[in-house]
Amino acid sequence: MEDNEYERLLDRALSKASALAVQNADFVIPKVDSINEGTKTIVSNITVIADKARRKAEEIARYLSKELGVPVSIEGQRMIINGRFSYKDLDAKIANYFNTYVICKECHKPDSHLENAGRGMLYFVCEACGARYAVKNY
Repeated sequence: MEDNEYERLLDRALSKASALAVQNADFVIPKVDSINEGTKTIVSNITVIADKARRKAEEIARYLSKELGVPVSIEGQRMIINGRFSYKDLDAKIANYFNTYVICKECHKPDSHLENAGRGMLYFVCEACGARYAVKNY
């Protein structure tokens, strides 16, 4: 193989690899849409967040309840948190949830699910790369 043919093939491979990197960057953690009403915080887009995470809204509510230390309930399409929290605090908690329980630490893709491992632990299973590791149950 000649040197310039090798360089041409290498350039072609690099151009395709950069296109793949752009495709993986499409996943964005959704922002919380919340309002404070009295002593409660209402999150109106919990179903959007749950759909993006491919998890149940009740699981995310249970995680937030434990993280915030207050009762959280789901009523229809909304999540009601007993306590006043800013959207910045909630965005940080949701981002932490996604980084721990949704996005794979190996391949950084959100294609995953959780399996019960017993004794307060869960198995994080990545459907994209096959990684499997234990995470603390929420």
